[in-house]
Amino acid sequence: MTATAYRRLEERFRRIAMLRDIDGLLHWDMSTMMPVGAAAARAEQMAALKVLCHEILTDPEMGDLLDAAEGQDGLDPWQQANLAEMRRQRRHASAVDAALTEALAKATSACEMQWRESRATRDFESVRPLLQTVLDLTVRSAEAKAEVLGVSPFDALMDSFEPGVGEVEVDRMFAPLIGALPGLLARIMERQKAAPPVPLQGPFPAARQRELCVRFMGALGFDFARGRLDASLHPFCGGAAGDVRLTTRYDENDFTKSLMGVLHETGHALYEQGLPAQWRYQPVGRVHSMAIHESQSLLIEMQVCRGLEFLTFAAPAIAAAFGGTGPAWSAENLYRHYTRVSPGAIRVDADEATYPLHVLLRYRLEKALLSGDLGLADLPGAWNDGMKRLLGIAPAHDGEGCLQDIHWFDGAWGYFPSYTLGAMAAAQLFEAAAGAVLWREPPDTHGVRNVGNTRFRNRLVEFKV
Repeated sequence: MTATAYRRLEERFRRIAMLRDIDGLLHWDMSTMMPVGAAAARAEQMAALKVLCHEILTDPEMGDLLDAAEGQDGLDPWQQANLAEMRRQRRHASAVDAALTEALAKATSACEMQWRESRATRDFESVRPLLQTVLDLTVRSAEAKAEVLGVSPFDALMDSFEPGVGEVEVDRMFAPLIGALPGLLARIMERQKAAPPVPLQGPFPAARQRELCVRFMGALGFDFARGRLDASLHPFCGGAAGDVRLTTRYDENDFTKSLMGVLHETGHALYEQGLPAQWRYQPVGRVHSMAIHESQSLLIEMQVCRGLEFLTFAAPAIAAAFGGTGPAWSAENLYRHYTRVSPGAIRVDADEATYPLHVLLRYRLEKALLSGDLGLADLPGAWNDGMKRLLGIAPAHDGEGCLQDIHWFDGAWGYFPSYTLGAMAAAQLFEAAAGAVLWREPPDTHGVRNVGNTRFRNRLVEFKV
């Protein structure tokens, strides 16, 4: 009986995984090529899928099957972990009724579509009523989950992205950054005055940028037989298991943004493509922590592809793509561009040192919005004031301010801490990998000294300056 219970659970969660994959592909289509007039129908479709998943998870028989399977002997560690994740997903789903699940799904789809127009016109007021609906429904969902999970509403939202991590722990980890970053920024910006990067002259046609992005995606190991690259208003990695879809946006005056944006999303994609195939349609084989997911994208973007080693490899191809010649197109100059610290308005274009401050701003604002301490009408002003305090700059308009990120409009409240947690994990992973190279260098059997270790060592020294 119990053996049958576990297998029946696997069948049900396989169906949920398939439905979520369909939802992922519908969302990719909505973000890249869906006609605007199809938005209402798409919202209904995606809501129907979410409700169907909710019904499977909250079916009373699901609880009986979980109880029976948990009493079973002989499950291996993977199966035990799978069972624990099944239970966690059911707890989240059972806390919220089907009507609220459907309402929130429809509200986020409608709000996201309006956000695309509002961001382009820099008009926050045009999307505010829809965002208010999303916020109100999110608060209801958070409160319902908080009661079941025994945590605060904000922690209940975070638990969907970072299981077991809450506001207290995030504040503890963020506190040293808040104390150290202002002084560090000042020292970095003073030091880099001695060697400013040589400007790169454009324009940089979008088609050539895309060719370059595809080339480097392949070099990093992205499997184009199981994924693709497209353009969207906000870069993301989505799609389905075995069909990973990346997007970016191109600026023909600055290729450096799209290139690093694609390499960031490629890190996400490599993580997705590297998940264990034998568990592809089970909870244990899917993404469990968005901080770990972000660590993989940031490891590729920040630690690897902004490093001199990668840029030495990439510089000839970059110069050839845009017909560049001279010192401006050298690896060393590209390195100065990609490691330059300069406060800016846009999070996805931020450097390593200022990026955590962008995350901190959003973290503070979303907590205030969810608690009711900040109203949506006051969000643009609070955003601009926060940017001035943390980064010393003010956005020129709401497109550079509170409209720049898709997350709140798409319903991803409580997500932002994952970025900085991921950055911390990426730095630790890189240092551990570099240390392993430094201390476990294989014998030199070809008469050529391995210079990679020295470069790794130099890069680590730079991080600690």
